[in-house]
Amino acid sequence: MDNMPTQELEALRYIRYEAHEAIGYITLNRPDKRNALSFDMVSELKQAFEFAEDDEACKVIVLRAEGAAFCAGADLAYIQELQGFGYTDNLADSTHLMQLFHQIYTLKKVVIGQVQGHALAGGCGLATVCDFAFAVPEAKFGYTEVKIGFLPAIVSVFLLRKIGEARTKQLLLTGEIISAQAAADFGLVNFLVPKEELAAKVYEFARRLCVENSGQSMELTKEMLARIPEMPLEDSLRYAAQMNAAARGSADCRRGIAAFLNKEKIVWN
Repeated sequence: MDNMPTQELEALRYIRYEAHEAIGYITLNRPDKRNALSFDMVSELKQAFEFAEDDEACKVIVLRAEGAAFCAGADLAYIQELQGFGYTDNLADSTHLMQLFHQIYTLKKVVIGQVQGHALAGGCGLATVCDFAFAVPEAKFGYTEVKIGFLPAIVSVFLLRKIGEARTKQLLLTGEIISAQAAADFGLVNFLVPKEELAAKVYEFARRLCVENSGQSMELTKEMLARIPEMPLEDSLRYAAQMNAAARGSADCRRGIAAFLNKEKIVWN
């Protein structure tokens, strides 16, 4: 697998995409603006994730960033400009970001956040919707919208699912900025890693998922975890039983069980 950019992604200004060893890397590349989220940057992220989802050279996705900050949130100069627009235009812009968060959360492939610096407001939202997050101890996290009269609206939907109501209220209503250790304690971050080891640790974790796990099984498990919380208990159990039954007849399950019974090591990719 090579690192050549695809035809569809060559025109990107703020995002880089490359895939090697079954890992697709989506890199925020606006370090001079602390990778702040403008309309164009969100558009490019959506394009990159859409491509990575269908890229046969990619089984697991890593979201990372250039520069000192992971992402400082919304481009406030752009938000100030939007204040002169009407509700309809602002709704379209909000929907644009909502679609990105939903896209990452429901993507068929596992997404790992590689947080090398501060992740604030919408940038913290990006880390929130990743399936896993690795962060350096120096990184700061926070949803600071209430401090500037704004709302942490879209991320609240995902944060409630991820860490529960009490901790979501604490973070969103105070707007406080917390340490990486506190973010890990809250369940926002899975692993804290020294800065000099971050890229290697994320690579090792991503490769382990690629080699040890069925891509189909990870995709369907991620789908189930996204859908089950919105279902009544009996409906969710019925759905889980149906998914269980369907999985038993899949090619990956047949291959995995045969390897287990024959005491053979299976390498998925």
